[in-house]
Amino acid sequence: DSTIGKDYLLQEFGNRDYSKLSKHEKDLVRGVNVLCEFQETGSLLPVKEQTVFDGSIGQLMTKYLSYKISLRLKRHTIDEKEQHLYRFLCYLNEQRITSVNAINQLHVLYFIKGIDPRFSALPHMTMRTLRGFFSYLYNQHLLDIDLSGMIPKDNFHKQAKMPSIYSQKEIETMLAAIDRGNANGKRNYAIVMLAARFGLRASDIANLRFENLHWERCTIKFCQYKTGKSLELPMLPEVGNAIVDYMKYGRPKSNEAFIFLLSRSPYTPIHSGAITGIVHSSLVRAGISIDNRKHGSHSLRHSLAGILLEKGTILPIISEVLGHKNTESVKFYLRIDLKSLRQCTLEVPSVAVSFYGQKGGYFYE
Repeated sequence: DSTIGKDYLLQEFGNRDYSKLSKHEKDLVRGVNVLCEFQETGSLLPVKEQTVFDGSIGQLMTKYLSYKISLRLKRHTIDEKEQHLYRFLCYLNEQRITSVNAINQLHVLYFIKGIDPRFSALPHMTMRTLRGFFSYLYNQHLLDIDLSGMIPKDNFHKQAKMPSIYSQKEIETMLAAIDRGNANGKRNYAIVMLAARFGLRASDIANLRFENLHWERCTIKFCQYKTGKSLELPMLPEVGNAIVDYMKYGRPKSNEAFIFLLSRSPYTPIHSGAITGIVHSSLVRAGISIDNRKHGSHSLRHSLAGILLEKGTILPIISEVLGHKNTESVKFYLRIDLKSLRQCTLEVPSVAVSFYGQKGGYFYE
C-alpha cells in the first residue's frame, strides 16, 4: 500500500522543507516516492532531463521558447524543442562557443552527425527546431547571418506503421483481471474502461473533470486536449458504474475538479504518463502477450477502431466516436480491417502451359 510510504516519510521527516534536506535524505524521499509511483501505476516513468540554459546562448534559447509558448503551442511540443535546444547548447559548451554569432554551419552539421542513428526521426526533429531557432534570431536582429537556410534538408518521411491492436477477447480478459477490491483497482478499472470503450486518449482521461459528466443526459462531454474539438459520447452503463464505484469507494477525499487522482497525498490529478502505465500493467497482469505490439492507452484506441471496422461500422461513425477532425484520419485504420480487405483481393491469373515448355527467351538467358 502506497500509504505506508507516505506514513514513513511523515514519521521520518515530519513537515521539514524538502529543499533543506541533505542529499542522502533527498535520495531517500525520491526512492520512497518511486516505490509509491510503481505501487500506483505498475510502471516507472522516466525522469525528465534537467535543463539549465546558461550563458548568453542559453538566454536566447529561453527567449525563443517563451516566444513559442506565446503562440500557444502544446506543452509536449515545447518540451521537445527544449530538449533539442538543450542538447545543442551542451554541444556548443563542449566546443567552448559562448556567442551565437560564433556558430557556423559546420557546428550544426557535426552536432547532427553525432546524434544516435537508432532514432531515425531525431535528426529531422532537431534540424527543424534549429531552423526555427536561427530564423527567430535573425528576424529579431539577434544574429548577423540567417543560419536557418544553411541547415540542409533531409529526406526523412514518417512511415505510417501498422496500428497495434488487441482483440475483443483480450480486452475483456484484461478488464476482468483488474482487482477492484481496492482503491487503486477501482480507479484503474474506470480508466481502462474509458480507454477501451470510448478510445479516449490518455490526455483526455487525465483531464476529465466532474463538470464533463452529465448524468441527467447520460453523456460525457469535453474538449479534446489534442485537437481542441468538443466531443460528446453516450454514458455507457458499465462505464458509468465504474466511475461511480471509484468516486464513492476509491477516490480520496479532495476538492480537486479532476476525477482521477493519484492515491498518495497530496492526491494531485493523475497525469497521462501514469495512465499509459496503468494500461501497460493491466495487460501484463492479465497475461496478454505484448510482444511486437504497442501496450499503452493508445493501443486501446486503435483496438476500438479495429473492432468497429470488423463490425462493419462506416468511417464517418468511427471518426465521430474517436473525435477525429475528419474521416481522413480514420483511413489509417483501414489496413487492419482484414475482413474487408479480403473482399478486395484479385484472382491471380493462370499461366499458360506453353510458358513452362518454352526454350530460350529472357528467362533463360
